[in-house]
Amino acid sequence: MLLFLQLSPSVEVAPVTPHTATAPPLFLGLHESRRVVLKLGALFALDAFAGGFIVQSILAYWFQLKFHADPAMLGAIFFGGNILAGISALSAARIAAKFGLINTMVFTHLPSNVLLILVPLMPTLPLAVIVLFLRFSISQMDVPTRQSYTMAVVRPDERAAASGVTTIARSLGAAASPALSGILISFPALWSAPFFIAGSLKIAYDLLLYRQFRALKPSEEKRNDAA
Repeated sequence: MLLFLQLSPSVEVAPVTPHTATAPPLFLGLHESRRVVLKLGALFALDAFAGGFIVQSILAYWFQLKFHADPAMLGAIFFGGNILAGISALSAARIAAKFGLINTMVFTHLPSNVLLILVPLMPTLPLAVIVLFLRFSISQMDVPTRQSYTMAVVRPDERAAASGVTTIARSLGAAASPALSGILISFPALWSAPFFIAGSLKIAYDLLLYRQFRALKPSEEKRNDAA
């Protein structure tokens, strides 16, 4: 909060005047970009719903159930995994600058979800951790690119509304799935089901996102293509 207070007023979006406004807000502060934002929100909700099946508490419980991992081992696993996830998020900008935002989102997120499905198929703890680490190393590249893409394809005066709508969509999407995952994992025969459900739904999200938005490029990417 203190850092935000130090920002200059110049970071604010210029207010929309009657001379620059082309359409009044119609729904949740959205007008021209409403259709795009609602589609993105629905897809982000699907991704968040899928992700709720494999939140870190569920992952930790699964490792304890299947491999009898102790708390120290679990701490080391998630420490290493979160470090890799942070590195992957930081590297997303460079990759997106070369391949585009949608391509970066889809073609890093999709293989990470294949790896997610492979985790419960590993016969030993070291192999499961290696596959999980491989997933962590690319799984977060879609986060900054997703946020950047959403802001880039809407009008400046709709960015706050677009962020709010897509954030709420993700929150609602993620609300129910951890409880469903807990029910599934309470049955020994279904211990690994959350991985398969989450991975499959996330792959469906990636394919739908690419199909719906591969042609909708931010203006900067259009200029680069023209050059």
